[in-house]
Amino acid sequence: MTEGLVARIVYQLIPNEEDRKDVAQDVYLKVYRHLKSFKFQSKLSTWVGQIAYNTCFNRLQKKQPAIYNPPELQADDASDRKLLQKELNGLLAAGIGGLPPVYQTLIVLYHQEELSYLEIAGITGLPEGTVKSYLFRARKQLKESMLSNYKKEKL
Repeated sequence: MTEGLVARIVYQLIPNEEDRKDVAQDVYLKVYRHLKSFKFQSKLSTWVGQIAYNTCFNRLQKKQPAIYNPPELQADDASDRKLLQKELNGLLAAGIGGLPPVYQTLIVLYHQEELSYLEIAGITGLPEGTVKSYLFRARKQLKESMLSNYKKEKL
C-alpha cells in the first residue's frame, strides 16, 4: 500500500543504492515503532510518506546533498517511437535530478504519485501555499534548465 510512495521518495532523495535500502528499512522500523502514535487525522500513506521524507532528510544532513542518478536507458528496438520516448524520459529525469531535493520530491509526489497539495503538505510539513509555490518554482526552473540545455529542435 505504501511501498511505492516510500520507494519514490527514497529513490529521489538518496543517491546511493545501499543507503536507499537502509533508509527504506529505517522508515518501516519507525512506522512500526510509532504506529501507536498514529492519530488517524490523515491517511496512513500520508503519515508513512512524512516519515519517509523526514528520514531521508535526516540522512542527507549527515551526508552530502543528494544528486539524482536517473536509471540508464535500456535498449528497445521495438520502435523508434518507444526509443524516442525513453530518451525524452531520460532527459526529463536528468532535468529533475538537477533540481534541489525539495523540488525533486514535490515534483514526484504531485506528478508521479498524483497526491494532492494537502497530502503533500502533510508529508513534507510545508504549508499548502508553500507546496504550490515551490511546485511552480520547480516547474519554472525545470523548464528554463531544459530550454537552456537543449535546443528546441532536440526537444
